[in-house]
Order: sequence, then structure tokens, then C-alpha cells
Amino acid sequence: MSEWRSMHYNNIAFIGFGLIGGSIARAIRKYKPESKIYAYANNTSQLLKGKSDGVIDIILKEIDDSLTECDIIFLCAPVEFNEKYLAKIKSFIRKDSIITDVGSTKSSIHSLAKELDLDDIFIGGHPMAGSEKTGYEASDALLLENAYYMITPSSKTCNNKLEALKSIIEMIKSIPFIIDYQKHDKVVATVSHLPHILAATLVNLVKDNDYEDEVMKRVAAGCFKDITRIASASPIMWEQICIVNAEPIDAMLLKYIDMLKEVHSQLTSRSGIYINNMFEKSGEYRNSFDSNSRGVLISKHDISVHIQDKPGAISVISAILAANSISIKNIGINHNREKGEGALNISFYDADSCEMASKLLKEYNYRVI
Repeated sequence: MSEWRSMHYNNIAFIGFGLIGGSIARAIRKYKPESKIYAYANNTSQLLKGKSDGVIDIILKEIDDSLTECDIIFLCAPVEFNEKYLAKIKSFIRKDSIITDVGSTKSSIHSLAKELDLDDIFIGGHPMAGSEKTGYEASDALLLENAYYMITPSSKTCNNKLEALKSIIEMIKSIPFIIDYQKHDKVVATVSHLPHILAATLVNLVKDNDYEDEVMKRVAAGCFKDITRIASASPIMWEQICIVNAEPIDAMLLKYIDMLKEVHSQLTSRSGIYINNMFEKSGEYRNSFDSNSRGVLISKHDISVHIQDKPGAISVISAILAANSISIKNIGINHNREKGEGALNISFYDADSCEMASKLLKEYNYRVI
């Protein structure tokens, strides 16, 4: 590790201090306790709680020249506010510092960074982790452990700064994933943003076409609930994401509409061969997915468990379940946890085993989702 990397981590600022910002700060405090952590947020109560928890050293009452002391600044507010803060902090940033964000879209803020002549200082970031709960109170030092953390450098990003950010991400036990920011937005539009839209519209399709006795709602279980779970996500957050990333989402949505039109045409002509091939093709591709990577859909016989990444952690859980005659179908680390899943994903053969395992692990004080 270079001298630059080892020296320039001591003063770290957070603009916005909710679930993600709080979780990153907790992890930094855990793995590099000598760090000096600054934080600014509109919600003063969260800052006071962070300070009382020993996570925050200095509460910033406003955006001012205190930031000149900071080596790395994390923008952890909602997407549209991060851009406003980026412009606001410009005059207080040293040229040798790093600004990064945690937003789920990247093209817009990278364009702004270039416009502000900050593209040699700004490096985009997107931790693929989250929770159904929000705010600092829900933050957890383990939230980002073994999760993918996308990094989107610009053409002007120097290698020293890129390596510095990577080392922080590795230090908090996340997995750095370097990707072009425009490619990033197309990727998340396709595998995250579009599925949320599809889930929401499918639920609304049932709502708008149900019978008076709501029979569709009553029998909407199993696979329907599985694939539409993400329709319950925060409306405000997804309004911002969809508007900011509208172009790549719209492009993929049009392609999907074309696919649906083709399915409609083939159904109308009763083409069994087409339908068979469609499911065969999708099944082969779906089965090629990394079983350790968590996507947007969750099997109904799965649980996620928050564990610390240390030797024997998985063995302990396996032993607890085995001692109670609970068979495991599959077990693996979640690298993409945007929907709040834990670090460890465990699949079971049936619903009863899944329910028993969840109850048992909670009795051992594991956090189970």
C-alpha cells in the first residue's frame, strides 16, 4: 500500500447521515477507529445520535470551510440533493481530496462534476446494499459487508485516488466493482430499476382488474408475491431514481415492450413452439446466474442473515440448523443486497424448514430477514 493511501484517510466527512451514510461511518469507525468523522445533515437528531454512539466526532452545523480539513467526502443524501451539495461544497474542497457519492444513478452527477471542473476529484460510488428501514437508526456496520460496491471513476481520475477509495471499500469489507458510469446506469436500469417498475405495474394491473370480492388479491400468493415484493419500495426514492435515470430506463422499457408485443402476437397465433423456446431460453440463462449473488427476486424458501465476516461464522449457523434437523438446500454470500438482505443467503427445501430456521436463528440473536 502506498504512503498516499495510508495517510489520507484520517478525516472523513458525510453529507447526509441516514441508512447508507451511517452504515459506512459505523464500518469505518469499526475498522479504522482513529478516523476523525465529520457529518452534516438536515436531521439534527440523527447527528446527535451518531455522536452519542461514538460514530461522529464533529457535527457540522453548515457547509463551510471545515471541509477543507477532510480527505474524503461522502455525499449520502438522496440523488437530487447530492448534486446540489456537490456544487455547494466545491469552494471548500482541496485538490488532493476525494468526493464520492452513494447514489444509484451516475450519469447526471458525473456530468455536473465535469461542469464544475471537479471530475478529477469526484469518483462515483454505489453500494449495492440497503434495507426496508431508513434513517441512521437502521444503520449497521455489517450492512455493506460482502456486498458489491460499484465505483465509477471519470477519465480524469488518477490511479492514487481510485486505489484510495478502493482500499476504503475493501476495509469496510465490501467488494469494489469498477465500472464506466454510463454502463452503470444501463446496468441498474435493466436489473434493478425496470424490475421495480414492472413489479409496481403488475400489482396495479391486479388492483385495477380484480373482482368486487377481491379474489385476485386473496389468492395472490407464492410466485406473485415473490416477484412483486419490490413494489412496496419507497415511492419518493423511486420517483427520484426513475426521473434521474429516465433515459436508460426508457430505452430498456421500449425493448421490453417490443418483447411483450411479440409474446402477444405469438399467443394470438397459439404458437406453442415459441412459448416453449421462450421459457427454455430464459431458464438456461437464469440458471447461469451466480448463486451467491442476490438479485431483485427472492425465493419464498430463502432467508438472509446478518453475520460478521470472520472464520467459522457460516459453520456456526450450519451447526445450529443441523443440530435441529433442518436441511439446507443452498447457502452463499449475498454480494448485491439493495433490498436489505443480510450477508448470508440460505435456501431451504420447504416453507416449514424456512420458518423453523428463521425462528431458531433469531433465538440465537441473529438478525434474520
